[in-house]
Amino acid sequence: MFIWLASYPKSGNTLLRSMLAAYLFSNDGNYFFGLIKNIKQFPHGGLFMKQGIDIKDHNETIKNYIKVQETFNKRDSVQFLKTHSYLFNFNKKFPFTNLNNSLGVIYIVRDPRNVVNSFSKFKNTTIDKTADFMINSSGDGLTWTNTWSNNFQSWKLFKEYGRYMLIKYEDLINDRELIFLNVLKFIHKLNNSKFTLDKDKFDNVIKTTSFDNMQKLEKETGFGEGTINEKTGEKIPFFNLGPKNDWKKLLDQKIRFKIEKAFKKEMEELGYL
Repeated sequence: MFIWLASYPKSGNTLLRSMLAAYLFSNDGNYFFGLIKNIKQFPHGGLFMKQGIDIKDHNETIKNYIKVQETFNKRDSVQFLKTHSYLFNFNKKFPFTNLNNSLGVIYIVRDPRNVVNSFSKFKNTTIDKTADFMINSSGDGLTWTNTWSNNFQSWKLFKEYGRYMLIKYEDLINDRELIFLNVLKFIHKLNNSKFTLDKDKFDNVIKTTSFDNMQKLEKETGFGEGTINEKTGEKIPFFNLGPKNDWKKLLDQKIRFKIEKAFKKEMEELGYL
């Protein structure tokens, strides 16, 4: 069964995946990038192509989401899947997922005024265009992110079943030990299993998944989820500013107002306004 690690892009999904991978898939909790491969991305083109599905045909990929999930769902154990997709058509004709495949979701959210700067750098486009994408776009390619607000709102459907945990990126940065401990407890609760903390491993996770250490690892070994500047051919750092990405210092006032107007309801709910 799958536990989804869902978020809008550049919201802290990689940090949480790294922490979980270090704790669950290593002997000592010391993180290195290879560990993150234990948590697959969905949708991923390779998974569909294995089933002979044309990934250029979006209607066909959507029709086969459940079929593809069933091909690698180990129902007797917990698996984790990362996604930036919004949760659409839940329990309808062509759902993104269903309760037969999913145990629950951990949703990571980040102040959209900081997302826009980080996402702009990652996409190698202007902040103004990125803001418009966050406000208006349904997504691109295989992943249908929808708007920042719809992405956040859609995954709340799991709350109805008591299978939803919300994490703010800012809390994951500022109170890492408590938030990560709560995540581990939530996972065991979903799985109806007893939770016993491995303190040494836990401490190593906290230490080796710090932003500074992740940034250092990327410089030394590279990181497969980084992108390339098409004009210069240079690698765009995935771990760029992290906690230093402060919209109060970096964001143009016009774009700030545009984002706050578009996402007023959700930002007030989350305490960002």
